[in-house]
Amino acid sequence: MSFAIPMHRIHILHSFSVVFLYWFYMATVQKPASSSESDPRCANIDEKKRKRMLSNRESARRSRMKKQKLLEDLVNEVSALQKNNTQICEKIKFTTQRFVKMEASNSVLRAQIIELTESLQSLNSILHMAEDGSGYDVDIPEIFVPLMKPWQLPCSTQPICSTFDG
Repeated sequence: MSFAIPMHRIHILHSFSVVFLYWFYMATVQKPASSSESDPRCANIDEKKRKRMLSNRESARRSRMKKQKLLEDLVNEVSALQKNNTQICEKIKFTTQRFVKMEASNSVLRAQIIELTESLQSLNSILHMAEDGSGYDVDIPEIFVPLMKPWQLPCSTQPICSTFDG
């Protein structure tokens, strides 16, 4: 038994399948324009879809504007903080320079106190020798050097007040 199909039948079958595929494609992909215009439900759905698209576009536009505004605010805040940081760094530098000058001045004053204390002790020892040899009674006060030990200064009764020159 042979299953030979004549050539003209293959051609007809092929033509039929091409036509069927074309018809199926046209029926599923392209909708007739008159059906959506004449059917109020389709028109209503298309109108809702169009409104939703417009609403989404507007929402996206607002979101982009909000994001841009936030970015601008953050850039301004960064700029202000950098300016503030620069001012603080300048104040720290100025205060550090003043501190170094004061420390140098304090060192000079401490050295002078030591020199003066030694001179006073030397003079007191001379006076003691003179007192021992002459027989005169000389009252020599005790040497008090408050700046050598500032934590032992006598407390004053008045409070210490400071002012701020900003």
